[in-house]
Amino acid sequence: MANEEMRMFGYVCPKCGKAVLAARSVFALEASNAEVECDCGESALRVENLDGQKFRLTVPCGICGGTHTAECEPERLLHGPGLGFGCPETKQICCYAGNRERVEPAVRELEILCQKYRQEEEPEAFLDSVIMYEVLSELKEIASRPDGIICGCGSSRYGIEVRHAAVDLVCRDCGAKLRIPAATDEDLDQLCCHYKLVIPGKKQ
Repeated sequence: MANEEMRMFGYVCPKCGKAVLAARSVFALEASNAEVECDCGESALRVENLDGQKFRLTVPCGICGGTHTAECEPERLLHGPGLGFGCPETKQICCYAGNRERVEPAVRELEILCQKYRQEEEPEAFLDSVIMYEVLSELKEIASRPDGIICGCGSSRYGIEVRHAAVDLVCRDCGAKLRIPAATDEDLDQLCCHYKLVIPGKKQ
């Protein structure tokens, strides 16, 4: 058993962002299903033996955060240098299986790639949080006045959509929008000049 062939599996946990690596013997994979779980306990790669005809892998994806399923021939999974399974959303490889020499460095590179994806997807909520807070406070003040915020269609029903560097006032009846910039001191000064705000809607 000392020379028993081993296969390495690796992916990046979509929850904690760390590389997950574990080896399973070819004998064990041929005999039953296998599972490779992250230390955080929030994700696990599953390998199902489909009657020896195919293997099905259920892979947590550290790139898009979803879970993908792929099938492959036993020969490709159990022997040879190995293979990678792609994320259909990004077209990037999100899981590797095969020889330790190939899988381990590939998954370490994947871990760095996933960290970059996370940084791109998690920008600051607002361009300037202080300005945004002041703009929202001023809008609240304007809204408290009689007919402080109305639409050109005659409706006084509206909703607020807060964006990265602006606030949209949206009429609930005609759907018209009024965008209030909320990124600079000048934006705040401009808003403070208004006693009332009118969404440019269509008159009924």
